[in-house]
Amino acid sequence: MIVINKKKKFNIPNFLISIFILSFSLICLLPMILTLMVSITDESTIMRNGYSFIPAKFSLYAYKLMFSRGSSVVTGYMISIFVTVVGTLLALIITSLAAYTLSNKNIKYRNVLSMIFFIPMVFSAGIVPWYLICTKLGLRNNIAALIIPSLMFNPFNLFLVRNFMGGIPDSLRESATIDGASDFTIAFRIYMPLCIPVLATVGLFYALGYWNDWWNAIMLIDNKFKSLYPIQYLLLQLKSQISMIKDMMYSTNSTSSVAPAESLKMATVIITIGPIILLYPLLQRYYVKGLVVGSVKE
Repeated sequence: MIVINKKKKFNIPNFLISIFILSFSLICLLPMILTLMVSITDESTIMRNGYSFIPAKFSLYAYKLMFSRGSSVVTGYMISIFVTVVGTLLALIITSLAAYTLSNKNIKYRNVLSMIFFIPMVFSAGIVPWYLICTKLGLRNNIAALIIPSLMFNPFNLFLVRNFMGGIPDSLRESATIDGASDFTIAFRIYMPLCIPVLATVGLFYALGYWNDWWNAIMLIDNKFKSLYPIQYLLLQLKSQISMIKDMMYSTNSTSSVAPAESLKMATVIITIGPIILLYPLLQRYYVKGLVVGSVKE
């Protein structure tokens, strides 16, 4: 047996491109590294020397402050994770089924339904009707108040999935119908697996929305139900309290201690972006493909 080893020739353009991509990636990591370093730097050092990649004085006081309130931060994390997972799955199911209906050419008045879904993209009823509807539906001081108000899918995501499904040959649906498959079987057994790229893209949009949401907690959760506060709202409250303490110290010319305002801001960033950073690599290969293909199909 003759084995031929083909050595790749050194290609200067490819080498330069690789160096550029590597350098650009490292530059993109610098803000994250700086944020982490500032979050573990003593506040007095930050006030004196500013931000630095190498902490002159190491301190975990900002993290201890956030987790010193018993289990509120941990509970908020669990609430945010539960709301994000459940809300994203439900929103994906509703969006995909609605998109399948609108992409089915056998459905009457599907263009009228598309126009009805399109109207909320242009006009908004406002906060007062939204609050009244949530109150009438019993979405107050319960976990559903953090999920259902944001569950009504974004029309942009709906049309993104519908356009992607529009590119699937109708012969697949017709063949399955001849074999006796119902619409639910066709949707879940044929269309959904083929739409994984765009569903992953839309799922990322929904997950980001649920994870970063604090508005529902402000409007629909009272103070006596603090155990339902998501992590974003808890950290927002904590930052407000630290800012208030800092202002009081400045007004009284107190120099006995320094409130960890800057290090706390960076620590909250590190805490809140953790799960999302883990989610991006899992969906990265689907993200671009789903966004590009779904946006150009008709």
